[in-house]
Amino acid sequence: MVNCVVRNWQGEEVGSATLELRVAKEENAAHIVHRALRMQMVNARQGTASSKTRSEVRGGGRKPWRQKGTGRARAGSIRSPLWRGGGVIFGPKPRDYSIKMNRKERRLALRTALQSRAEDLIVVEEFASQFARPKTKELVAALGRWGVGQESKVLLIVSEPEENVLLSARNLVAVKLISATSLNVYDVLAADKIVTTAAALTKIQEVYSD
Repeated sequence: MVNCVVRNWQGEEVGSATLELRVAKEENAAHIVHRALRMQMVNARQGTASSKTRSEVRGGGRKPWRQKGTGRARAGSIRSPLWRGGGVIFGPKPRDYSIKMNRKERRLALRTALQSRAEDLIVVEEFASQFARPKTKELVAALGRWGVGQESKVLLIVSEPEENVLLSARNLVAVKLISATSLNVYDVLAADKIVTTAAALTKIQEVYSD
């Protein structure tokens, strides 16, 4: 169990919250998180890379010169892989790179990854009401009050994405806003700081408890 301080919009401490998730055993934690991370990254590959073999390259139907008597090496096609403009030997072809992982293992890896980032976790009160209209500058100022550096990559977790908050965050390259039900291992590990609302933290523990 991890105890977290809850901060308000001004950055003041106003309460506490706990993060308690069932995580993998210490000796298996790194392995299962690595598997989940690899699965996510590999499954994101399109697998559309394709090259043409000598049978698919256009041209080359006629023998370029006779077999003997020219003093040159024998050649049967100008589309041989040895020739410029020829086919590719063992080149890439469209394929499915995806790998599978059990649902329980995926959830265990996510819980383990999130718990391992406890030191970089910042819990704040709901702040959607602070945005009467989209205002990126106000969100940047709030992140600074919460202790997030200007150059830090931030994962901002909310219970339900509000339109004004979403519009305020989308121009910030270093800030990624997601809902509590859309967590993934890559985003949790890639962020320098994880900022979550108290409601989102509660929702995470409800959704990913099993």
